[in-house]
Amino acid sequence: MSLRKKLFRQMATKGRSQLTPTQIIAIVFLIIIALGTLLLSLPIASRSGISCGFRPALFTATSATCVTGLVLYDTWTQWSGFGQAVILCLIELGGLGFMTAASLVILLLRKKVGVRQRMVMAQALSMSDMDSVVRLQKWVLVGSLLIQFTGAMILFLHFLPSFGWETAAKWSVFHAVSAFCNAGFDIVGCLQPGASMMVFQHDPVVLLTLSGLVVLGGLGFFVWEEVVRVRSWKKFSVYTKLVLLITGALLIGGTVGFCLLEWNNPDTLGPMSVPDKILNGFFQSVTVRTAGFMAVDQGLLTSAGKGLSMGLMLIGGSSGSTAGGVKTVTLLVLVLFMVARARGRNSVCVFKSTIPASQVMDAMTIVAILVGLAFFGAIFISATSPVGFTDGLYEAVSALATVGLSSVGTANLSVSAQILIIIYMYFGRVGVLTLSLGFLMGNKAEDRFRYAQTNLLIG
Repeated sequence: MSLRKKLFRQMATKGRSQLTPTQIIAIVFLIIIALGTLLLSLPIASRSGISCGFRPALFTATSATCVTGLVLYDTWTQWSGFGQAVILCLIELGGLGFMTAASLVILLLRKKVGVRQRMVMAQALSMSDMDSVVRLQKWVLVGSLLIQFTGAMILFLHFLPSFGWETAAKWSVFHAVSAFCNAGFDIVGCLQPGASMMVFQHDPVVLLTLSGLVVLGGLGFFVWEEVVRVRSWKKFSVYTKLVLLITGALLIGGTVGFCLLEWNNPDTLGPMSVPDKILNGFFQSVTVRTAGFMAVDQGLLTSAGKGLSMGLMLIGGSSGSTAGGVKTVTLLVLVLFMVARARGRNSVCVFKSTIPASQVMDAMTIVAILVGLAFFGAIFISATSPVGFTDGLYEAVSALATVGLSSVGTANLSVSAQILIIIYMYFGRVGVLTLSLGFLMGNKAEDRFRYAQTNLLIG
């Protein structure tokens, strides 16, 4: 081997070794988005046979890969069967994670999973334990496909009598994947373009099936794997118990909240029967926590309804799931911390366990960053687009939390605002993931020395 080839190999090896697992995740997501943009910009991807252009293709590819659901055009109206297939693949890759697909290839080839591969898998699933990551990855593959298949079969049998087998098959598969991955894309625009699930707001089978898929996808792979494997509340980990409790509380609280706030609103729940009001209140409670399907017009919600929606958006689902947001347990850690401090305690305890102070600080950091970005985005959007601050905040939170709901229509925003939304969608899916997982592998060099303490006036 020549000296030039040796030097090149050494440089390539050194370059690869310098990439951390979080950097690998961020780069691969960018590659997936770039590939999706290329495919969606092809004339064959558009129903009209004319290329949509770079910016709409980039926006849609980012939204699909980051499982957000914000769109510039109605998915059925704009995209051909090929374009819809590309979007579906991007949703599956973005929702389950590229490492799931990579690990599937490794398992099929019966290759040994090395330490580096385990690190990337663990971070892609928001885990700190690398010993059980391969077992969990198998659960992710089998469980995710089984859940999506079950949801698709329910929808297929329900759609079949009214729409025929071809349409029923397309709709059932697409919406089962979109719901489980919390993406919020739909292809029912042939019934009413841009209406999303408003065309099924009186159909409990569709709304409840989608809700079940969304909730299961948002619980997190670790949680439902442990629930199936352990099957005992007493033996569940503290994390699993917290996720199940706060998810149930948010679903019930959100449903009650939306019903109370929108019960008499003539533009949303007002004209519906009592069962339909409860059904759509529940669906709204589910979908605003990163799913992105719309059964009632978000622009016609009351101000209080929009406020509740943004609060649930910001919370999102659970870690290691297809959902976005600051995550359920992150919020609970902050609440427990505030309760503890209000009672004069320095430690945060739950289920006879103490939460490390470092994790409390990590939770505060994530929430502070997302809240700050949301307010900056609201100001920027309202300043550059013909929308008010509340609707601008709704759009910014929806992008950051990878929800995909819009109260004004993303296509009505300025070009600069749409570019900001693209950045926010990527950060909401990849940035929050790499940031939160970076805490697990942070550089502890600063702990080798400390400066003298100083007291400040707080409050």
